[in-house]
Order: sequence, then C-alpha cells, then structure tokens
Amino acid sequence: MGKAIEEILIERGHLIVGRLNRKPEPEDMKEAEVAIEFSKPEVAFENISALINHGVPVISGTTGWISKIDEIIKLNTDKDSAFLYASNFSLGVNLFFELNEYLSRLMSNYPEYNIELKEIHHTKKLDKPSGTAITLAQKIIENTGLQEWESDHKSNNDILPIYSVRTDNVPGTHTVAYRSNIDDIEIIHTAHSRKGFALGAVLAAEWIIGKKGCFSMKDVLGLK
Repeated sequence: MGKAIEEILIERGHLIVGRLNRKPEPEDMKEAEVAIEFSKPEVAFENISALINHGVPVISGTTGWISKIDEIIKLNTDKDSAFLYASNFSLGVNLFFELNEYLSRLMSNYPEYNIELKEIHHTKKLDKPSGTAITLAQKIIENTGLQEWESDHKSNNDILPIYSVRTDNVPGTHTVAYRSNIDDIEIIHTAHSRKGFALGAVLAAEWIIGKKGCFSMKDVLGLK
C-alpha cells in the first residue's frame, strides 16, 4: 500500500517529506501537512497517537486495532486535530457499504433468509476477518435481529458468520449472501488491484487539510 500511495501522491503533484517504518518522532513531522498511516495492528495505535499529539492530521487504513478507536477519538478531540479512519478507502467499496446498509434494512423483514459474509484476501493479510468484512457485518447487525458476528461460525438466528479465505495474489473479494430454501440473494465486491484503495487514501488526505474533527470516507465522498 505504501508504494501504491506514493505513486499516486507523486502523480498528483504532492511532495513526500517522510517515509517511516517506525513510530513518528517530532523531527519527522516538521514539514508534514498530513500523514497517511498504513502499518500493522500492533503498532497503529501508537503511531496514530504520536501524530495526533504533534498536531498532524492522520489518515489511517490499518485494520485490526479498532477496539482502541474511542481512545483515539478522545485524544483527537482533546488536541483539536483531524483524524480519518476507514477500513477500506476504495470508492467502489464505500458504495458497496451503502448498498449493504440498504439491503440489510430491506431484508430485515424477511427472517426466512439466513445471512452470511465471506471475504477472500492475499496470504500476507494479517488480520482475519478483514476490517471491511467487519464494517459490513456491523451494519447488518444494526439493521437485523442478529446479535453479533463470529468467524467461521455456522449461520443461525443470532450469529452472523464471517468466513475468511487467504490465498495468493488477490487484492480482495467480499460477498454478502442472504440464503433461503427457495433462493439466494448476493452482493459482491471484487477488487482488481490495490490502486483503488491507494487513490481513496490520497483523496482523503487532500480533503482533510484545514479540517478539525473525526471523519470517515462518507464525509470525503459526500455520502452522508
């Protein structure tokens, strides 16, 4: 992702003032107007906290750490800075999120359909299920009678199962399925490259300049 983001930043005329594979230090941020953070779940919280503490707006696409996101939101508010998190920056995926939300509201009136999620990613993806799948699941749970999601759990009336597959050289596929004894209804998003994710992160970085608060890709894309 870092390489893909860098290519798009250069294409769009931006100056890259730092490339880090460690916790940001104050001297790293002197010239930075915004930071784009794609790292690992175990270090994302520390990286984002350091950037916010030094007043640098942060765009974060790292997944697998969001159990601590409320702490980041509070810190961002206390520091009067700017923070945007997305489990997926792709324009197509964010439209898919909207479609998923609409379909889940529609299908909530038809309990004869069992709901399941499946996500496929490359073998180097560290978190399972994907952050995108969790985002999809959360909206389904909000709009239906399901209580929670679980990985690789058999579908029933209370649990939304998320099935994860890891294979070589695939940017990502997400499927939401409603299954009954009579028929199935499915919506699918398939990424063909990482460029869409990288472009969305750069667009978010351009958008957040001069703003204060906590945001999502809905704000960037005007979907609210």
